[in-house]
Amino acid sequence: MASSSSPTTTLSRRRTQAPIPAPKKLSNFDDVVCQKCSSGKSPTKLLLCDKCDKGYHIFCLSPILAKVPKSSWFCPSCSQSTSNNPKSFPLVQTKIIDFFKIQRSSEASQILNQDLKKKRKRGSGLVVSKKKRKLLAFTPSDDSKRRLVQMASLATALTATKTDFSNELTYMPGMAPRDANSPSLEHGGMQVMSKEDIETLNLCRSMMERGECPPLMVIFDPVEGFTVEADKSIKDLTIITEYVGDVDFLKNREYDDGDSIMTLLFASDPSQSLVICPDKRSNIARFVNGINNHTPEGKKKQNLKCVRFNVDGECRVLLVAIRDIAKGERLYYDYNGYEHEYPTEHFV
Repeated sequence: MASSSSPTTTLSRRRTQAPIPAPKKLSNFDDVVCQKCSSGKSPTKLLLCDKCDKGYHIFCLSPILAKVPKSSWFCPSCSQSTSNNPKSFPLVQTKIIDFFKIQRSSEASQILNQDLKKKRKRGSGLVVSKKKRKLLAFTPSDDSKRRLVQMASLATALTATKTDFSNELTYMPGMAPRDANSPSLEHGGMQVMSKEDIETLNLCRSMMERGECPPLMVIFDPVEGFTVEADKSIKDLTIITEYVGDVDFLKNREYDDGDSIMTLLFASDPSQSLVICPDKRSNIARFVNGINNHTPEGKKKQNLKCVRFNVDGECRVLLVAIRDIAKGERLYYDYNGYEHEYPTEHFV
């Protein structure tokens, strides 16, 4: 499976050149120094904690901040003493079913299970024959109660970030229209997804619609924020999820401060390039973190790849396992693909 992914490309370069707002309250604290590097240099990038008034450079934080936040900000020490843990979504089946708009038809679930068994039987040789590079559908947890816990963890993260659940690309008024999403515009061409892989992708979508979610847990880490880990072992080449959200033109998002924008279409004409913006509507892909690809230790953590496909005449982005993933292992992918244009040295 060859990758044509370039999740940041032009966007990253332009975003990092965006002007940084003036820091908060610095006019009253000219002698403030960074608690990490003990330097008062780069004052325009020096933050003051809203609780203890100690200073920190935005690039000395782990992870760094792309810009000075508009709302209240607490340093690492104060944030640990301040309860930032999100309120857990109620572990109530009816609430979870309504949140994810899960189909309630028992007959449909039986049909899905039959299709899944057929698919697994037909694709059983794919696991040991990697030369064919066929994608695999994720295998949901057998325990329905455990699946509710997994979905509740995602609902918690989405609710905390004020994001509506969506498992598809959305085209909103004032943004890019659907007909702008044309793989024929891709610079250098885009790989076409095979018919069999499309069937696998559609199977994954069908499972999600019926509450058969991928075996993943969204957890809250005080350093990394929301992050995703495997709740059972996952095979190499398994489709983890599709990257979804609002589709917009890159030119409209050049200075967007969102930390999860993904390239959808890298067009020969920059004005036609598209990005996925998951800040309003999204799924679990938004909470999968990038790796620090500037260190050997960071690269070793990578277990997913971001891949862009032409799926029935439309650009789509998938996160796919690039090796076997053990239960409890956190998921990471290279935010840059092969360009290495985004400064990921601040990633954990």
